[in-house]
Amino acid sequence: MFNSILYQVDGMVAQIILNKPDRLNALDKQTLLEINDAMNQAESNEDVRVIVISGSGRAFSSGFDLKAQMDARPSGEKIWREILDLDFDSTMRFWNSLKPTIAAVHGACMAGAFEIALACDITVASEDAIFGEPELKFGAGIVTMLLPWVTSPKRAKDIILTGQDRIDATTALNAGIISRVVAKDQHLTVALQIARGIALVDPVVVASTKKALNETYEIQGMQKALKNALDIDHAIESVGSPDKKAFMDIARERGMREAIAWRDARFAKAQV
Repeated sequence: MFNSILYQVDGMVAQIILNKPDRLNALDKQTLLEINDAMNQAESNEDVRVIVISGSGRAFSSGFDLKAQMDARPSGEKIWREILDLDFDSTMRFWNSLKPTIAAVHGACMAGAFEIALACDITVASEDAIFGEPELKFGAGIVTMLLPWVTSPKRAKDIILTGQDRIDATTALNAGIISRVVAKDQHLTVALQIARGIALVDPVVVASTKKALNETYEIQGMQKALKNALDIDHAIESVGSPDKKAFMDIARERGMREAIAWRDARFAKAQV
């Protein structure tokens, strides 16, 4: 049924495993649709009480699939609205689910994948995990502006405006971006242990308590702010910035690795 993810249920815990290791589990349209299908299954299954998401291979995920975007060349307001709405809605499934969600992260966790990890109720990171929001460095916007809601405004602005993509697990923990740091390769083991513990609690109590916790943010207008930020990102992407055009042109001509090297060299020069 699934091609880009694995879905399995063990007792009261459902696992969603991003499963395109050759692409560092990049999040293309098919993967996002499958994530939504898996969430539908987990949420409709009364036996499932907790949902855990992880990645196979060397990383959790490199984020939204720029190569797929490069090949498809999306343009126009309608197309970009469809793309960004799917990105946003898929991320917020983890925040809005009545069932607790846990991200088990190792290796790269970038951009859209970082936002999924932020949307989960608990994030367990291996000590080798690396986080980041590099979008502005190649002329893109932020789809799901969750970062300022989970860390300080100063920290969020520093990360986003400078396009940081080398945030180690300890720094992320100190910033409140993740919940726990564990030994290398123990992220999923610990996440499942946490999930099984939560699953023992009355699910009505858990769902009600999660609702109460989320309501703290709703009172502050989080959902409205996120939708406004999504509209701003739509305005950025549907027009297309010169920086992103240059990045994508290099990626098409010389490959994504060369485009990333060009991007990094450009910013390294400015910091000499």
